Amino acid sequence: MKKTLLLLSALLALHISACALERKQLIDHNWQFSLNEAQGEWQTVDLPHDWSNHLPISKDAPGGNDNGYRQTGVGCYRKTLQLDKAYEGKRIQLYFEGVYMNSKVYVNDSLAGGHPYGYSSFFVDITPYVRTGTNEVRVTVDNARQKNCRWYTGSGIYRHVWLVTTEMVHIANWGVAFRAVENGKMTMEVKVRNDDHADHAVSLSGQAPVLVKAGTDCILTKDIDVSDKQRWSPEHPTLYKEQIALTENGHILDQMEQTYGVRTLEWSAEKGLLLNGERVKLNGACVHHDHGMLGAASHDAAERRKVRLLKEAGFNAVRTSHNPPAEAFLTACDELGLLVIDEAFDGWREQKLPYDYHTLIDQWWAADIDAMALRDRNHPSIFCWSTGNEVIERKKIEVVHTAHKMATRLRQLGDGRPVTSALAAWDKDWDIYDPLAAEHDIVGYNYMMHKAESDHERVPGRVMMQTESYPRDAWANYERAMRLDYVLGDFVWTGIDYIGESGIGRYYYEGETPGESWERPLFPWNGAYCGDIDLTGQRKPISHYRAMLWHPTEPIYMAVREPDGYHGKIKETMWSVWPTWESWSWPGWEGKNITVEVYTREPSVRLYLNGQLVGEQKTDKMMASFTLPYAAGTLRAEAGAHQTTLATAGKPAALRLKTEDSGEMSFVLVEIVDAKGRLCPEADALLHFSLKGKGRLVAVGNADLKDTSSRTGNERRAWKGRALAATLGTGRLTVTAQGLKSASTVVGK
Repeated sequence: MKKTLLLLSALLALHISACALERKQLIDHNWQFSLNEAQGEWQTVDLPHDWSNHLPISKDAPGGNDNGYRQTGVGCYRKTLQLDKAYEGKRIQLYFEGVYMNSKVYVNDSLAGGHPYGYSSFFVDITPYVRTGTNEVRVTVDNARQKNCRWYTGSGIYRHVWLVTTEMVHIANWGVAFRAVENGKMTMEVKVRNDDHADHAVSLSGQAPVLVKAGTDCILTKDIDVSDKQRWSPEHPTLYKEQIALTENGHILDQMEQTYGVRTLEWSAEKGLLLNGERVKLNGACVHHDHGMLGAASHDAAERRKVRLLKEAGFNAVRTSHNPPAEAFLTACDELGLLVIDEAFDGWREQKLPYDYHTLIDQWWAADIDAMALRDRNHPSIFCWSTGNEVIERKKIEVVHTAHKMATRLRQLGDGRPVTSALAAWDKDWDIYDPLAAEHDIVGYNYMMHKAESDHERVPGRVMMQTESYPRDAWANYERAMRLDYVLGDFVWTGIDYIGESGIGRYYYEGETPGESWERPLFPWNGAYCGDIDLTGQRKPISHYRAMLWHPTEPIYMAVREPDGYHGKIKETMWSVWPTWESWSWPGWEGKNITVEVYTREPSVRLYLNGQLVGEQKTDKMMASFTLPYAAGTLRAEAGAHQTTLATAGKPAALRLKTEDSGEMSFVLVEIVDAKGRLCPEADALLHFSLKGKGRLVAVGNADLKDTSSRTGNERRAWKGRALAATLGTGRLTVTAQGLKSASTVVGK
């Protein structure tokens, strides 16, 4: 058994109150960007910026179906930094949260740094290259070598950039860590870096001074009493703040405020996963890093919205497949309460694609593991590290050596979390992976949890979780996790639809291109439809069913299976579920049989159509199913004291807007409704967006993954009666469509 008390932190709001200079300044605004530097074609952009999202979708894009048919290439960014005399004698760095990919950073025409792996955060020390006055930062980004990823990556500086300014003696990058101690106390470790030419005696938060030799590091410690602190959990994500000050002879050299949470973690085959001493079963979701119509651009508000949508859908855990996420995503997980598997890589030494991580691993794996673990180790939401996913060389004995090195590296950081990777097999050789599985504290099973009981007989001490599963297997995975102590839970593929892996999870109609996404191009499909939540943030019926299994928060839900032949004869794929809609509007199907599904924990369900009892069914696996001739009107389901209704919509009459203001960004859901305000589920009007004021329209989108129109223009066709817009800043957004009553709303309040 492994056990650790973790006092973990996040939300690095780093500011120096005793100095004229901010320690950490956001420098996202007013960059110059070019895709054709040789021709001198530059445009002003703000970060985060994903240039692929601004280019037309192309059937001939070199990233093909994997990258959602988005165009890539080589781009360049530049920015002027004005540094006055206050910066003289300081250590000055640039902190890039993420650049995809193969970045090189030049300062005043000198190469200062960069990083090849597009998902790692990294620092560039620019102290030797800057001068008082005007300085030019130039960043080249090369995403031309395709294919390099199995999902949409985006291109460019797609996360934040910061200017970090400190004294020569300072708290090291990612230098704060929390270690467990007994008797209600924990130790905070602070790594101090002395880049000066002289020795310095420094103190941590008023403690006795410690001598730090020139050009060396030193670890300073402080005990913090946590006996009266409330434990962090998904239900109660309580966070606290710690002030950290580094001084010399009473003078502040460096300081920061760090937010933290306290929790205990245990795992074993006998008890499962214990969080703060209580058993937790993981209803998890795998997610990719894109934000649909925003592409890969990592706006804080979009990251927080993603976490909120997952929480509202009933998930208590998430796997960041297959790369470290944005810092803002983890911060939101801390604040809103979502457990996290933080994953480093999709593959290791053998390629899945010609230019994927196998080209980098030998030189960069340790730096990239460190970047993930050191940056993220203080987030209370992270309960597990993952080193990889379905690595191709899994049948070779050398894979055990690689797994051991990566897991050892993570354990050396000493934060006490378990290590996993996601294993899979498509043949009869599953047992051969036992030596690889043994390198992990928790073994990740991709689509293999049917092996759990026989594996437990063979390896009784193994702790398991299903790190990927098919959406349609929701009941089987729930039942197995509840029944078997050594199975910690299930992570469905996926929580949210995403760009790339184009066509996975789709249903299609007879006559359309058949097959799976990896078998042949399926253009115009440019994304994956296997999510519980669509790209406008709307929950699909499978989401309501899954949430009801794991958490009895929604007492009843009703949806209707699309009749086979209504739009065409339906074909399913491996990750699909039957197209099912929250709709009782099926014109042209009158008198023909249609199937209604009702999800509930109650023992039976009664169904009424236009006030007449259709029948009563006992629930099986928390579901009751009714087949009846379709007739327009009102459908009502009753289960115990609970009821829900669906009503046939009339003709489209108006637009309705629902606005979410999330800090700097607003999201506006557009719905086409009839005269009584009911959603028109088949409406597909072309919508026009206009924003007046100081803000700007950033993107428009819908949930149709076959729509190849621009995401960054001012019009978009609705799909299934809905569309979505994102804005930055303040103003009034007006949406119009021919023949429909327009609507407007204030954004950025």
